[in-house]
Amino acid sequence: MGSMFRSEEMVLCQLFVQPEAAYVSMYELGEAGVAQFRDLNPHVNDFQRRYVSEVRRCSEMERKLRWVSGELPEPPPPPKPTKRILSPRDINILEERIDFIESEIQEITRNARNLKSDYQSLKELKLLIEKTQTFFQDPNAHRKLSASVQVYNNDAVLGHLGFIAGVVATSRVPSFERMLWRISHGNIFFKQAQIDELLKDPITGHDLQKTVFIVFFHGEQIKLRVKKVCHGFQATLYPCPAIYKEQQDMLAGVETRIKDLDMVLEQTEQHRRLVLANIARDISTWMVIVRKEKAIYHTLNMFSMDITKKCLIAECWVPRSDIQTVQKALDDGVKASGSPIPSILHFVPTREVPPTFNRTNKFTSGFQNLIDSYGIASYREVNPALYTIVTFPFLFAVMFGDVGHGLIMTIFAAIIVKFEKQLSKQKTDNEIWNIFFGGRYIILLMGIFSIYTGLIYNDMFSKSLNIFGSSWKNVYDNETLLHHKMLELDPVDAYTKTPYPFGMDPAWQFAANNIIFLNSFKMKLSIIFGVIHMAFGVTMSVVNFNFFKKPEMIFLQYIPQILFLMLLFWYLCILMFMKWIMYSTESTDPAYGSSCAPSVLIIFINMMLLKKTEVKPPCNPFMYDGQGDLQSTFLAFAFLCIPVMLFGKPVYKIYMAKKQQRYQQGVESGEVADNADHHDEGMGEMMITQAIHTIEYVLGTVSHTASYLRLWALSLAHAQLSAVLWQRVLRIGLSGGSMLNSIKLYIIFAIWAFFTLAILVLMEGLSAFLHTLRLHWVEFMSKFYEGQGYAFAPFSFAVILEQEDEKPVETNGAAPPE
Repeated sequence: MGSMFRSEEMVLCQLFVQPEAAYVSMYELGEAGVAQFRDLNPHVNDFQRRYVSEVRRCSEMERKLRWVSGELPEPPPPPKPTKRILSPRDINILEERIDFIESEIQEITRNARNLKSDYQSLKELKLLIEKTQTFFQDPNAHRKLSASVQVYNNDAVLGHLGFIAGVVATSRVPSFERMLWRISHGNIFFKQAQIDELLKDPITGHDLQKTVFIVFFHGEQIKLRVKKVCHGFQATLYPCPAIYKEQQDMLAGVETRIKDLDMVLEQTEQHRRLVLANIARDISTWMVIVRKEKAIYHTLNMFSMDITKKCLIAECWVPRSDIQTVQKALDDGVKASGSPIPSILHFVPTREVPPTFNRTNKFTSGFQNLIDSYGIASYREVNPALYTIVTFPFLFAVMFGDVGHGLIMTIFAAIIVKFEKQLSKQKTDNEIWNIFFGGRYIILLMGIFSIYTGLIYNDMFSKSLNIFGSSWKNVYDNETLLHHKMLELDPVDAYTKTPYPFGMDPAWQFAANNIIFLNSFKMKLSIIFGVIHMAFGVTMSVVNFNFFKKPEMIFLQYIPQILFLMLLFWYLCILMFMKWIMYSTESTDPAYGSSCAPSVLIIFINMMLLKKTEVKPPCNPFMYDGQGDLQSTFLAFAFLCIPVMLFGKPVYKIYMAKKQQRYQQGVESGEVADNADHHDEGMGEMMITQAIHTIEYVLGTVSHTASYLRLWALSLAHAQLSAVLWQRVLRIGLSGGSMLNSIKLYIIFAIWAFFTLAILVLMEGLSAFLHTLRLHWVEFMSKFYEGQGYAFAPFSFAVILEQEDEKPVETNGAAPPE
């Protein structure tokens, strides 16, 4: 948990590793994932680095495995556990195996494609013969053809007609026919018949709609023109005899060849499936091996080479608590290589800002991601994620307080948590599901807290729970109740003087002033929670000041900020508590009766405007003696804090700069003048920056306090939407007791359940989540959180493999690019 309070301490390490021990050491570090390496060759081209050939080799193997994965009919099984480190001989054997598999599958695919292409041609030829047989058998068609196609040459009709038959895409037939008529000037006869059966493209496997055509013509010139048009429209021409018996003989031969090809294609596909099934068992394991190999050599390319000592030099950021893990990895590399020279690790002093690393688990990672989405914490500053674990679901529940809706959310999250191991293995691209799964523990806590606040509000699907009875009693008889639609209960007589044990009294469910009472109650609660939340955020800055050894900032920033907040807005909260305690219907003093209860908001406004509250006797303008003087004192001290926030930090820095300058010796006069000019310029920027921060805090204190009223507004909206669904939807189905009403209730309940889930749980839940996120990012974290750091990105096989799995796989069925 210490890592959650603030980021872990990082150290910059320099490693001296022998080349023969580097591979094993890097493998161990990749498994551990504790070192972020720096590129010591930033100006060296990627193609000129030491291990570029190994990286290319691994990339080529990965490309081939990706292509093979795309040819598999279904996703391969997960990788098998293998021995930790493969020898160079094992890698060479694996490379040869991958090359052989790629060649074999390419050969099988190529043969299958050729067979499918031949099968397609025979299928088209068969359909063409079947479609054209009826035409050649019809004598009327021959006479029509002789009358239609006439080419005159010296008043003599040329003799024999020729014809061309083939198949063309149906979508191209109209254009195809028009083009034939144009190039022949109408001296052709075009006959077509659409193929009812859908054909398959041998390469892509897509469905094709084709049409059989036959073109009759006279003369060789027109024949050549017709063939060119057919070629241009990608029509396939087939030899088709004009004699019926020859057509029958050809059709029989074609059908025989189709049957033979069917058998060959089935055997080829069976062999292909068998080969791919054998490969599928190991391809995931091979992919993991290759990716690890590639990652190792890619990282080794970031090392520099000491030519004189013949060793590799690396620099990396490592958490101080993981130094022993890095040293063990180096020792394992030396032991595996058998080298007598040990690898050396030593710390490098630096002023460079280290990366930020917060060690998390499956429970805390979701909350840490919420904070990191706003900005990575500056190195070693207080991490808000630790407190967000409690404050985030609680503030969400204040807006979403409903036992029923919270129970739905809790059950949903509990199911995901229960089966998280099985669900984590199912990779999916559904972004919404990935968000729900990543935040499953956040949703679980939000649901549990919503059940708690729902019990406080005594609200379950807009209905109250009568668990402990009621502290109000009925003072009217039955006759009065029957003849009056609405009656008032006097707290003096109807209230039993016993507070309700937990939450809201269920009697408020039937009160006409229910909304007015809840409005006042929830609005005051939201202000109280907001001031406490902001005060806690301001106080957290003290932890940062102590850690970074800036005690002066406690007096120059924290104390004036917290005083300004507490003297004004915490005083407002105290007035709320005093009003709840001091004023009552049972008070013997009429000045403290319920009719004289003051408006806390009016008192606060008059305090800020230095106005006197005007009331009618017997009420008092103030809640206690000396209130006016005390409020003026608070206001004066609060406004005195503003110049301290504005000028305190700049004046202190000027004083420290002059003090340091007096101790400098040996500085020439010209250099002193230059430093003075630079100091004046820096002082101006400092004053502007501090003025911006002061104005932002002072105005932000007012706006941020008002911003917490969203807790009240969304809670009221959620309760009213739930009540509308009950009164306008579900209540309709609860009237009557006939069979027809039971069917109506069944349908209406389905509608009510749908809108409850879609609107109140999902949409309202998302709205409350976003508002809670804003309260943390802006109102809370802005008081102490800088978020100017950068994340720790270690060399880790787990991270690399997860990122690689998200890349798309080639599934176009074509051979891999060379």
